[in-house]
Amino acid sequence: MRLLGCALIAALAVSAATIEPVLTQAPPVVHGINGSWEGYPVRGDGFGSGVQPKTPVPGPGPIPQAPLKQPYLDELLALQKQNQELTRKGLPPPTTGMACMPEGMPGMMGATFPMEILETPGQVTIVQEAFTQVRRVYLDVPPIAVEDAEPRFNGHSTGRWMGNTLVIETVGVKTSSRFRNVPHSAKMKITERMRLVNDEILENQVTIDDPEYLTKPWTWTWMYKRWPTYKIEEYVCEDNRYFEDPELRYQRLKVK
Repeated sequence: MRLLGCALIAALAVSAATIEPVLTQAPPVVHGINGSWEGYPVRGDGFGSGVQPKTPVPGPGPIPQAPLKQPYLDELLALQKQNQELTRKGLPPPTTGMACMPEGMPGMMGATFPMEILETPGQVTIVQEAFTQVRRVYLDVPPIAVEDAEPRFNGHSTGRWMGNTLVIETVGVKTSSRFRNVPHSAKMKITERMRLVNDEILENQVTIDDPEYLTKPWTWTWMYKRWPTYKIEEYVCEDNRYFEDPELRYQRLKVK
């Protein structure tokens, strides 16, 4: 019995020694961007919390016109003029949403609806409530080559922390997925630099590079306000009730 007891104690000691490194590992570094976020400045009226930050900061400037090459710039300006005229007449311009299609990148980061950011070891996951869009940003791995990137709405995202700034590179966005109707090639690259301005405000500087369509990089900034009490809702586009009127080119409700 004494020999059996000694053997049991020795086995437990070996087991404890085996698991000790796991128990003493340092927890993953969390940079404080976990949680729910809404677009900033706060909009309210059904689109946000309506609660201003305790320490307000200046909001971002307007998104500049895309520096498109010709003839793409003239084509975009003509489309913008057409959509402005439809809006003036009270007719909603066509969008990808009328066909139940997600915004894709970079549009989903505009946070028309709230979004959630989840930090886990080796990954940052971004969930946009609208159309339940999900991005997975894989950290500290080599970026995928553009020619190897299967086209997706959200593309392929890899990132790394540089101090307190999360730098994300995204390639492989479907050419049919357009932000503000701006065309792009399969070689488009999106670079984001996300950082906390303070505990309540997150800044996202976006730069698009596309030598085939742009004369220079297209850059703007989005900002988000933390919304601690918000829980992302389910958003499923299932009825597809709209279509583009073939004559007037506006977003029209289907009549059964």
